[in-house]
Amino acid sequence: MKNLFRGIVLCLFLAPTAAFGQDWAAKMFSATSHDFRAVARGAKIEHHFEFENIYQEDVHVAAVRSSCGCTTPSVTKSTVKSREKSAIVAKFNTSSFTGPKSATITVVFDRPFYAEVQLSVTGVIRTDVVFDPPAANFGEIREGETKEIKLSVTRFNRSDWQITDVRSHCTDMQVKLSEPVRSSRSVKYDLVLQAKASMPVGEIHEQLTLLTNDQQSPTVEMCIAGKVRPSLSVSPAALTMGAVKPGGEFTRRLVVRGEQPFGIAKVLCSDERFSFAAPEGQKKVHFLPLTFTADDQAGPIAQSIRIVSDLPHDRYTEFLVTGNVLEAEAEAEAE
Repeated sequence: MKNLFRGIVLCLFLAPTAAFGQDWAAKMFSATSHDFRAVARGAKIEHHFEFENIYQEDVHVAAVRSSCGCTTPSVTKSTVKSREKSAIVAKFNTSSFTGPKSATITVVFDRPFYAEVQLSVTGVIRTDVVFDPPAANFGEIREGETKEIKLSVTRFNRSDWQITDVRSHCTDMQVKLSEPVRSSRSVKYDLVLQAKASMPVGEIHEQLTLLTNDQQSPTVEMCIAGKVRPSLSVSPAALTMGAVKPGGEFTRRLVVRGEQPFGIAKVLCSDERFSFAAPEGQKKVHFLPLTFTADDQAGPIAQSIRIVSDLPHDRYTEFLVTGNVLEAEAEAEAE
């Protein structure tokens, strides 16, 4: 009876049971609304609603739909394992629509239980502002490299239009703005965007805000996309230990690769039950032994581990370890 009670309590904390209604799905999202504000006609504009599976069971997105054709939704990964992340991508259809627009995106989950989450987007699509090219995309960048892209922004039907400032929340990107070229009916600026060597690994989803002297519509937004390819990788990228008995050990040899010779400076892990024997020297391939020694602390494990190199900017790679330490009483009864 005591073991049954413990199992019920554990399930309440780790499983999105039907008793919680549909709130379990909404808890995975860090935000459920986004305002694109004023954007240019034809510009590539999208927002990623990221969510993380905080539960032990796999989560599956069965469908996504939008209440308005002005927004096209999609999902980056339909099946999301424990502690993995995915995103609902809301693409603003600036080529087909103009003016103020809003949409509600419904995300349908069918595993481990049925639930729906509503996401909302709003924005204003302007016809008097045009970006060339319409997409600010860095493409793929190797970690530690710099890359520049150039584009122009033109404001029609107002020759005194002025960009007073350019703002970005990304400190790893630099923006240069040219002097304006004015004609009787338009103003044109050139923009140079530079991704710095410190740009972190992963997808680039940034937003740039142009502040102007237009009092009725003082800002224009643009999205910046791209991907920074890691210079380090670890195999396996996700490790499953299964069930480990109290006092038992789990060992595995990891393979860490780099595009250039490197050394392993340190391994960061918040769980002291994990230990590592980092090899010495610099090489393109390292074999890193991992050992997990279980104690009497029973329960599930979902541990993110970071391997830090001696390369510039402390470049690193990460992997996820999952498993479960059995209770001593449960182990004894099983035997």
